[in-house]
Amino acid sequence: MTHIDKEFTGQTVICTFEVTPGTAHDVLDALNDAYDQVIRHQPGYVSGAIHLNDAQTRICSYSQWRDRRDYQAMLRSSEMRTRNRAINAMCRHFEPVMYEVVDTWKT
Repeated sequence: MTHIDKEFTGQTVICTFEVTPGTAHDVLDALNDAYDQVIRHQPGYVSGAIHLNDAQTRICSYSQWRDRRDYQAMLRSSEMRTRNRAINAMCRHFEPVMYEVVDTWKT
């Protein structure tokens, strides 16, 4: 399970995908398969989650990595380059951005 905490010292990556209602589930299927078959097995992977908005026009993935180099190595693998080209072809736009968790609040 993904645990978001400001004490996390690794790399957080949030990817946003602009899709259409007609392609949203195709992109979800491709992302779920990538996480199941490739991403979660990579060195340094900690956790991840995928979100879909109500209008089915945006998908967001959240992943945590031990180190940014682990995330970058996964992206550079031939398997993920092929998968990302296919995912990109189904999207209007997608953008991975590396973040630092600055703060969290819980009840």
